[in-house]
Amino acid sequence: MKLSQLHQGQKATIHGFCELSKDVRKKLMVMGLLPNTPVTLIRRAPMGDPLQVEVRGVSLAVRANIADSIVVEAN
Repeated sequence: MKLSQLHQGQKATIHGFCELSKDVRKKLMVMGLLPNTPVTLIRRAPMGDPLQVEVRGVSLAVRANIADSIVVEAN
């Protein structure tokens, strides 16, 4: 499943990335979005973009098109 498919408050574990450039993948990893890391979808913006996620106690905003490229497994 994709990160963008999670429901508000749902928790998941990141498994990897698909269809992302090397630069974007590197930026996500620097922000803490690493494989085998728990992530929680806090909320979506009113128009659906961006998504607010919590990773390792830090709140991040992720664009919907990037969230479509992050593969997760719901917990």
